[in-house]
Amino acid sequence: MTATHARGNLRLFPEPQLDRPYELHHVDAFEWLRSRPPNTIHGAVTDPPYGLLEYTEEQKEKLRARRGGVWRIPPSFDGCDRRPLPRFTVLKEKHKAALEAFFSRFATLLMPVLVPGAHVFVATNPLVSPYVYGSFLRSGFEKRAEIIRMVQTLRGGDRPKNAHREFEDVSVMPRSCWEPWGLFRKPCEGRVQDNLRKWKTGGLRRVSKEIPFRDLIPSAPTRRREFALAPHPSFKPQHFLRQIVRAALPL
Repeated sequence: MTATHARGNLRLFPEPQLDRPYELHHVDAFEWLRSRPPNTIHGAVTDPPYGLLEYTEEQKEKLRARRGGVWRIPPSFDGCDRRPLPRFTVLKEKHKAALEAFFSRFATLLMPVLVPGAHVFVATNPLVSPYVYGSFLRSGFEKRAEIIRMVQTLRGGDRPKNAHREFEDVSVMPRSCWEPWGLFRKPCEGRVQDNLRKWKTGGLRRVSKEIPFRDLIPSAPTRRREFALAPHPSFKPQHFLRQIVRAALPL
């Protein structure tokens, strides 16, 4: 997002409206980044696709058949059908290499179009975050923090597949109670204060004069009415996104 493409009228943190509205681009993100002039984007907040394996036609067909493949169909819980989950634990070395290549390409394309001091928030998960973070660091970004979205879902905590009665006292993975977001910054030009004066970036907006932006954000799971907004496979709640988007906005 650029300074002129971001709206400031957020319910949590009221801001004056900017002169121009946002723009939507239904394009290949890599091609769009390649077409942008250098030093024109003031920040990025992204939940990029990790579906290099699970969203192939072969795996989607197995998902529709509800058997086999990378997708795990969780058992019903208190009468509620749970959403299918990709099992990142089954990724082979070639899949991990593909992930690293994808994020290296993304970070390399993103670096030149960002202004100095621009921040990047990137959603990930504990199993694949090392491949994401390493790609950004090798592309020249500074790792500034890891934002912890506190959210308790029904992911994890399950007994061994097809042997849940035999090993009823065992969980294969911990039940998930958090989601990591990597926070990176393009290096500033000189001191942070100089960068803030010239590019309006380099720091994160505070919640208020008394409260800084924090790396621990309580968050509920995305509500059903929000899922109706767009067919995104991992839709994040507006209450959470507004906080991190505001922190990344230029002055």
